[in-house]
Amino acid sequence: MLGPYRDLFGMPGVKGFVIAGFIGRMPMSMLGIGIIVLISELTGAYALAGAVAAVVSVAFAVAAPLSGRLVDRYGQAKVIVPLVLLHGAALITLMVCAGSGAPSWTLFASAAVSGGAAVSLGSLVRARWTHVLGGSGQGRLQAAFSFESVADEMIFVTGPALVTGLATVVNPYSGLIVALVAAVGGTLAFAAQRRTEPPVRRVLARSGTPIAIPGVALLSCVLLAMGAVFGSIDLITVAFAEEQGAKVMSGVLLASISCGSMISGLWYGSREWKISLRRRLIRALIVFAVAMAPMMLIGNIPVMAVALFFAGLAISPTIITSYTFVERMVPSHLLTEGMAWLSTSLGFGVAIGAWAAGRLTDAFGASNAYAFSLGSAVLAVVISLAGSSLLRLPRASSPASP
Repeated sequence: MLGPYRDLFGMPGVKGFVIAGFIGRMPMSMLGIGIIVLISELTGAYALAGAVAAVVSVAFAVAAPLSGRLVDRYGQAKVIVPLVLLHGAALITLMVCAGSGAPSWTLFASAAVSGGAAVSLGSLVRARWTHVLGGSGQGRLQAAFSFESVADEMIFVTGPALVTGLATVVNPYSGLIVALVAAVGGTLAFAAQRRTEPPVRRVLARSGTPIAIPGVALLSCVLLAMGAVFGSIDLITVAFAEEQGAKVMSGVLLASISCGSMISGLWYGSREWKISLRRRLIRALIVFAVAMAPMMLIGNIPVMAVALFFAGLAISPTIITSYTFVERMVPSHLLTEGMAWLSTSLGFGVAIGAWAAGRLTDAFGASNAYAFSLGSAVLAVVISLAGSSLLRLPRASSPASP
């Protein structure tokens, strides 16, 4: 199963940008929880802490396609270096304002700048894989995207635990400081590796945007619904563990779904698929919805851990297939922006899911609130089925391509 991945890392320059990209995007799982821990510790106001963290997420989701377009037009290094320096400066400002008791608006302003300037390194890494692999075949690109999906899951398993551990053991600032160092250091190291950077393709007519491509718009809607599942299931699962009298086990439960996704990602990327991308996407979404169905009926933590693990098995195939679709649908000079739209959709979905899950959990309890997660998963299936005819590839050349 590991053979395809070993082949990838034998290519010149790959290890460098993969390692730098991994470090640089560690903060995507650290910023939100780090801000919540810091502000709640300093002010005792969880509502303020959650609102500031939400501003960071929404600002990032709004700005990601724009920064992606700038990268496509001017190149990765020229855009991400000033962006990450601005992001770091804004994050330092946020910490200073929080520590000095500055007015709340200063927290929101610095959070908006920090989120808007955050670099969507996941999109840039995938765009770099597309350039490096070139015409070496969709199988190798699938393996590369699968590896990046597994890396994302590793980040979401380890990042929150690292932040909360540092903030508890060292001081409330330490988690965000580590996130800041990782973001700036990893991004600058990534930008410094010019040999593997995709070239800027000058196009005279640059009208249009990837979101105007029907297939990309459809995938964005699917991932918006999936993001709502992710955002809701995180919050609800913590509340479920607390209802069971074992809140400390919430991390184990959330790790279960990530572990399922990591395993399926490695498996998915090592296979040579005979069925089409479209069928793979729809089947993964159906499996995810079916796996979500029993959660409202589960009343103990070990069984819930198993259920979450099996639900996680469908996540990586869905994300990998979606990015592969974008790579095939979007013109090369708009590729980074196209991938950024998927990140944006997930980000908005996570924000919506977390908001809805909080209200529903307070009103009806955690087990009943899982109905929202299930409904969002079913919605993703319905959208993919209704719009499946839009998922047509301009370069389909084999049974496994359309």
